[in-house]
Amino acid sequence: MKALIPVILVLAGGYGAITTLMYLLQERLLFHPTRSIVASPADAGLSFEDVHFSTSDAETLHGWWVPHDDAFATILFFHGNAGNISGRIDIIDKLHGMGVNVFIFDYRGYGRSTGAPSEEGLYKDSEAALQYLVKERSIPASNIVLHGRSLGGGPAAWLGERVQTAALILESTFTSVPDAGAYHYPLLPVRMLANIDFDNLARVARCRCPVLIIHSPQDDVIPFAQSERLFAAAKDPKVFLELSGSHNEGHAVSGHRYVAGVNAFLADHVLHHPR
Repeated sequence: MKALIPVILVLAGGYGAITTLMYLLQERLLFHPTRSIVASPADAGLSFEDVHFSTSDAETLHGWWVPHDDAFATILFFHGNAGNISGRIDIIDKLHGMGVNVFIFDYRGYGRSTGAPSEEGLYKDSEAALQYLVKERSIPASNIVLHGRSLGGGPAAWLGERVQTAALILESTFTSVPDAGAYHYPLLPVRMLANIDFDNLARVARCRCPVLIIHSPQDDVIPFAQSERLFAAAKDPKVFLELSGSHNEGHAVSGHRYVAGVNAFLADHVLHHPR
């Protein structure tokens, strides 16, 4: 037994070091921004405008306004935790093809946006993006659809709880960061260590607009069961769209099913949609 004590102490020290690093570096583990813009909507044949707008704490964000000539609504799109808006040309093209304006922007620290990402910072960014559409584009919140994919579900749900918009779409999104972290690191006390929350489960339950939940059982990053919990918590009217494919490929692999499902939701639940 005495011979095991040094081994136990080394293991305990290593475990303690890992948990300390997890606590100190959790923002770096969650946010993976890149600065270089490698594509634009023009690569998909879409006309667009480069947009810069300010947040309440004086950061300057960059985005793309992709208008549709006969738009019945505007989708405010919140992307995931890695890369920047230039890696989202495919989804911009898909959504624009549904007959909507698309506004996509980079969070602070991503692409051409200033600052460094944080949970509170992304909330400010989402608020600034909505205010840009309302004040600069004269689009009422009641005609704006909030669409958050993966990490983007966090700021989208936060905004959806606070502002009455046309609808909220949560795609491949977690119930909360501690829940997602506990799934990936089951041997670590993630819930005790987490100082980033993004409590989508609580917020979707308080959202007053129609909700669409989109997820694939083959998602290799966020468990499908977490979207099932989000759907159960959401108030009616609500729709669940099941996809096929991995976390980053569900909308592409599912193709027609994705487009048809989102289109049907917009047709049934978004004001001003041609019926």
